[in-house]
Order: sequence, then C-alpha cells, then structure tokens
Amino acid sequence: PPPPAAAAVADDEYGMASAATALVSVSREEREIGDLAVWSLSTAKPGNGVEQLRDENTDTYWQSDGPQPHLINIQFHKKMRIHEIVIYTDFKLDESYTPAKISIRAGTTFHDLQEVHVQELNEPSGWVSILPPREAWPEPSPDVNSALRTHFVQVAILANHQNGRDTHIRQMKIFTPRRLMGQHMCLPEFNTVGFQQYACLR
Repeated sequence: PPPPAAAAVADDEYGMASAATALVSVSREEREIGDLAVWSLSTAKPGNGVEQLRDENTDTYWQSDGPQPHLINIQFHKKMRIHEIVIYTDFKLDESYTPAKISIRAGTTFHDLQEVHVQELNEPSGWVSILPPREAWPEPSPDVNSALRTHFVQVAILANHQNGRDTHIRQMKIFTPRRLMGQHMCLPEFNTVGFQQYACLR
C-alpha cells in the first residue's frame, strides 16, 4: 500500500495545483516543516539545486554533480520531532539517476551524526517514504508513538539503480506529528480555522 503521505491533497490545505505540482496529502496527525529548516546539498548541477527540490513541481529535480554518497542536509534552529520523510521519484524518466539505497542520519551537527534508518528502493515512482513513521518500522521502539527528535537530519544517497553515479530527487518533504488540541479531553477534532481559534483557553 502507498505511504500515508501518498494520496491526493485537499484544495483547502494547499490550494489549487496544476497536474505537474507535487501533491502530498498531510494526514491529521502530521504537518510539513521543511520551510522551517535550512537546506544544503553536497553537490548540485547549476539550475538543479535546493530550489528545485522544494518547489512543489515534479517536473523539476535536484541533480547531484560529484562522487557518492550524495547528501541532503536539513538543519533546524531548534530540536524538532520528525515523524516521516518522503521523496518523489520517477524511475521511468530518471532510470540510473534513481536512488536505490538511502541512509537517514540524525544529530546536532555534522560531527555527531548517527545513522537511524536505511531504506532500499526498487524502481520507485511517485511518493515513497524513506523514513517511515516509527510504528511502521520492522522492529518499532517500545513507544511506537515516539518520533525522532533532532536538530539536524542528513539524507545520504548511497547507491543508484543500474550503478548510476549522479542522482535525481524531484521533491522532498519532512513531517512532524501534529498536536491535536483537546485530544486528552476526548473532544472532537476541529477542522475549520474558526473553530480551531477557540479550541483552548490560554
């Protein structure tokens, strides 16, 4: 089955979009936080960098330009809870540029990164999860609702299909769990902005 972020998105959350726009459905349990981070790349072809990786358009892509591993660095100003990371790929178009093995590393700086997950991909097309939610891991942690908490996430492309050197990733999104106001009081979830404004007293 497709990952939780692979369905069509509601117009009232992201607005109307063209067919080329990368649409990801954000469930009520997660929120995209990529815009809160500073993104950098190990290498990039001119005109195929961070902007193309984050422009909501699956016709554009980041293309690396150097030896493997190819790195995407995502730095937050404060420690964030990471629920899931997804990428958009198109094996039919990109072939040997398509990632086959990806390592997810986390830490505070470049100097203390530790590998937390390795994801292997088989001719992926569309949205795929490269850091699944903890509850979907083969051996989930005792608290399956716990999210990875970190300042720094590094996505390392270790290998491509057909032994390709450089890589294409068309979009990347990073999600945090969405806090549901009133959940502990067994209140229904409010779906409109008007109701959400008065969901709690401060």
